[in-house]
Amino acid sequence: MEAAFLIVGLGNPGSEYAETRHNAGFRLVETLASRWEAGWKTDRKFRARVARVERGGRRVLLCQPRTFMNLSGEAVGALKRFYRLPLKQLLILLDDADLPLGIVRMRPSGSSGGHHGLESVAAHLGTREFARLRIGIGRKDGARQITGHVLGTFEPDEAPLLKKVLDRAAGQVETWLDAGIEKAMQWNGSVEALNR
Repeated sequence: MEAAFLIVGLGNPGSEYAETRHNAGFRLVETLASRWEAGWKTDRKFRARVARVERGGRRVLLCQPRTFMNLSGEAVGALKRFYRLPLKQLLILLDDADLPLGIVRMRPSGSSGGHHGLESVAAHLGTREFARLRIGIGRKDGARQITGHVLGTFEPDEAPLLKKVLDRAAGQVETWLDAGIEKAMQWNGSVEALNR
């Protein structure tokens, strides 16, 4: 069997952060675990919550780092080294305040865009050459200072769109696993515009 695939949702641990915009990566990886009926276990060795599942003949590891966002790379680096994962079999799921809610964007590599969790992952891997799926969370009135916004919760009227986003993004992750990143990138854009 080939090396495992590692899908990491970025977020902050703790119930006070569970529903925040910054935890969109956590929410997506939880959506995948639910779809695939994968059970979570805390693995202290990796400082992460990990769910292991076999899907389509592939071993897949779902991960939520138990460090705070800015130290996410510790868990990602440890898991990658332990399982000897090729970078092409790693996918990071994260929020992006520069994209409006309703937009998903997968890329094979790129900059952190100022996202501290992504910066930590790149620092621990020593490269930016890994796939990432950004989930738009928008900005409040276009403001540059966004700490309060990203650590705030979604508004009740945003819930239906968020559910659509998580469902479509989960389908995009499944396409990445089954058919590769080029096919998966065809899901990029507004979830309202995608007829899938």
